Amino acid sequence: MSPSPPGPVLRRLLRAPAALYDWRLGWLLGHRFLRLTHAGRRSGRHFHTMLEVLRWDGVTHEVVVMAGLGRRADWLRNVEAGGAVEVAISRERFTPDHRILPVDEAAAVLADYERRNRLLAPVLRRALGWLVGWPYDGSDEARRRLVAQLAVVAFEPVRT
Repeated sequence: MSPSPPGPVLRRLLRAPAALYDWRLGWLLGHRFLRLTHAGRRSGRHFHTMLEVLRWDGVTHEVVVMAGLGRRADWLRNVEAGGAVEVAISRERFTPDHRILPVDEAAAVLADYERRNRLLAPVLRRALGWLVGWPYDGSDEARRRLVAQLAVVAFEPVRT
């Protein structure tokens, strides 16, 4: 049974972070969400995708996110085809380079994220389990399996 589409109130709530960036108020979200601008791999059109941040490094400005839909996520496929245009996070904007994290590093990032967000962990685990189609329990073994299935991606400013 597939989930029903979100209702109008939930849809507006899910769009709220994107609207803040449209109004130049993305800084209100701190480093919790980023807006990725990417070019379509066929059309070349620019698209915006809001992503939750798993890790932010204030020194290198590297930001790590997860592709919740796995390797079939359009934004990830566009980025891998060379379509990463801009990352906007808080008050910063930069042209990004990207890399897919190896399983060990991705699992460590997710473990740290879960530790920092203990109160949300049960909801997070249920949602991640729903995305991958098996019950995610937060164990080390399950975490490694999860990040192998859902790509974890790091963006950092292009070095010139």
